[in-house]
Amino acid sequence: MTTIQVIKRDGGREEFAPEKIVVSCLKAGATLDAARKIAKIVEARILESGAKEVTARDLTRMVLELLRKENEEWYRNWLVFDRAVKRRKTEEELQR
Repeated sequence: MTTIQVIKRDGGREEFAPEKIVVSCLKAGATLDAARKIAKIVEARILESGAKEVTARDLTRMVLELLRKENEEWYRNWLVFDRAVKRRKTEEELQR
């Protein structure tokens, strides 16, 4: 199986790990089933596109879009966490 590289915000690279999406979704309040479903959909989208790499920003955009469809509160929780803990303005970032 082809490995997908994630281009991180700092320019570093790491192998795509669906588990990281699951953990992030759980932190936002998602159920385990919903978190796994979101991770599988994101992974499938990347594989279907044939891409060998994906930016962290694009990954976040995909995850948040799916999280919002599942539950608006989980989506908001993610944004609040990013702002409070990571000092990141995710919503503004994704509009670029």
